[in-house]
Amino acid sequence: MKDNPSREDREQFQELLRQYENLKNGRGHSFLEEDAFEKIADHFQEKDKSEQAMEAIEMGIEQYPYSSILKVKKADILIGLHRYRESLDVLDEVSLLDNNDINLYILRTDALLALDQPEKAARLLEEALDMFQGDEKTELLFELADVYDDYEEFDKVFDCLKMVLKEEPNNEEALYKICFWTDFTGRNEESIRLHQEVIDEYPYNELAWFNLAAAYQGLKLYEKAIDAYQYAITIDEKFDYAWRNMGDAYIRLRKYKEAIEALEKVNEIAKPEDVIFEAIGHCYDRLKNFAQARFYYRKASHLRQDDGKLYYKIAVTYFNEGNWENALRQLENAMKFSRNQAEYNLLAGECLLHRGMFKDAAQYFSNVVRLRPKSSGGWEALIRCLFKAGFYDDAYEQTEAALQMLPGKPLFLFYKTAVLFGLGKTKEAILQLERAMELAPKMLKKLVELHPPLLQHQQVVDVLARYKRNRSI
Repeated sequence: MKDNPSREDREQFQELLRQYENLKNGRGHSFLEEDAFEKIADHFQEKDKSEQAMEAIEMGIEQYPYSSILKVKKADILIGLHRYRESLDVLDEVSLLDNNDINLYILRTDALLALDQPEKAARLLEEALDMFQGDEKTELLFELADVYDDYEEFDKVFDCLKMVLKEEPNNEEALYKICFWTDFTGRNEESIRLHQEVIDEYPYNELAWFNLAAAYQGLKLYEKAIDAYQYAITIDEKFDYAWRNMGDAYIRLRKYKEAIEALEKVNEIAKPEDVIFEAIGHCYDRLKNFAQARFYYRKASHLRQDDGKLYYKIAVTYFNEGNWENALRQLENAMKFSRNQAEYNLLAGECLLHRGMFKDAAQYFSNVVRLRPKSSGGWEALIRCLFKAGFYDDAYEQTEAALQMLPGKPLFLFYKTAVLFGLGKTKEAILQLERAMELAPKMLKKLVELHPPLLQHQQVVDVLARYKRNRSI
């Protein structure tokens, strides 16, 4: 018959509890070892019975008044009971008995943090670092990193993790954490040097390759980042975050086909995510494969049903295909979440404008102007719409309003020129054209796009010829 160690351990512990109860109630002449009291206190703590844990420890300290182990346990229980100052007093007693117990520093740190004294906790750990080596020093460095995080000394968090990796280049926890803090502090150059050292010693550490790649990516060195990610996924083909970040790097380089391959790999090896589907949709969008883009945007919307932005992106794909009706239908879905999104209103206006529904389009463009009065896009669309509809008086009024709101935008001088021609005010129109050409001659194309026949108007031709002669002198 096989032994059952776990059952045996349980039976032994039950016997220990019986002995403890006998001792507590004065029955028999039970005697418990020092570590037995600690085990019993641990048992009560695990069951959230801190008062009973304290009772057991107090009884143990009566029998072993010089036990640093039991007093450290008492300090731990006091912290759990939010009696932080009492805990510190007990830890002061312990330091007289055994100053080399690492728990002494960790618990004192916990108490000081709870008392909102992070600077004091940091000084304590800084002074303790020289007293310990190996795993214990590493543990203290992680504690110190947490303290620095607590009072927002973020560069010092990075320094602590860097020290851990200098001591233990393969430390997984430090490698995971330093990637975040590199990005947060922007210390990418240091991270590159540090991880190159780690890789020199441990060339098959996929986390080190990943962190190296992420640091290159932070410096926008996307080609180098991709090379490093390739090493990470060669070591671990199922490293989904490496595939994901590599996809992002390819997108930054506008290599959309390669990005799709990397992101599709993420879907193969990890749980489907809306952001991955959205990113793949973006790539197809850029490749002008609008049907595939819609397919992935819709997959993203099934996982993120409360986001109108995805319906907007689907609408854009229809707009790019000239399918105004379907684009408007998707914009209606987007606007169920928020009608006050300027880009939704702008695109709806453009769709209606293409369908010749000028008044409805003008209403949407007016919404954009209301929502973003300091942005030229809404004004430009509104004036263009009114002009194409032949509402020259309204167009003139909006041009004046745009120039008052955005006086530094010569685009509206060109638009005012077109509107004045539309109103039959040729002399004023020519004056506006001359002024506009002086300020921003390259924007003439906007005038031509709005009203191409103007290039056949003799006075306009004369102004442009004169401007060209003057510029060549």
